[in-house]
Amino acid sequence: MASEKKIRVVVFDDNEERRKSLRYLIGMLPDMDFVGEYEDAQNAVVEVKKSKPDVILMDIEMPGVTGIEAVSEIKKAFPEISILMQTIFDDEAMIFDALKAGASGYLLKKGTPEKVIEGVREAYQGGAPMSPAIASKVLSFFRNMPVSATAAEESDTPDYGLTARQKEILTELVNGSSYKMIAATMNISYNTVNTHIRHVYEKLHVHSLGEAVAKALKERIV
Repeated sequence: MASEKKIRVVVFDDNEERRKSLRYLIGMLPDMDFVGEYEDAQNAVVEVKKSKPDVILMDIEMPGVTGIEAVSEIKKAFPEISILMQTIFDDEAMIFDALKAGASGYLLKKGTPEKVIEGVREAYQGGAPMSPAIASKVLSFFRNMPVSATAAEESDTPDYGLTARQKEILTELVNGSSYKMIAATMNISYNTVNTHIRHVYEKLHVHSLGEAVAKALKERIV
């Protein structure tokens, strides 16, 4: 019987001690493989092509190429890879820029090792892990964004062909619910939530949670 595929994890961080800690932490887990660590993102796309990760832990502030810039480049080349931003900052604009660039989630470095591992697993499954403090700031930022001129001028909201269930799930995302919370609220499986959200992304022509929520609020879709 073949063993289950391990989650391949790469770390971009200019702090050597943090890279060492993450290498040790991930290396101990039976369901993960630590496949690369880099102190900067100057050659991020090349390094990702070599290491073939499933999930990337990305420091947001590094010398030269920032984590946000790296996310944008990596997602263009490898849209299927999940990228979790890690930072000591919780600046709303910075968070939004990272999510808009295609980041799957955003964790504060002061979080526990258990939270990091939980975040990696959730991102690998298609989720969008965020620290509670981060999630509230993201929602605050999105809600204060101006409504797009198109949506404001039109009496009807844009029709993206979303089903009633998809709109319901998008509303939950806008309200800050995690995939697990949505599954529990709607009494459906985590995988079903994930499938619905992938369809929402496809219909809205977005690639990340940040883009989906921003579009929903700007165009008054929900």
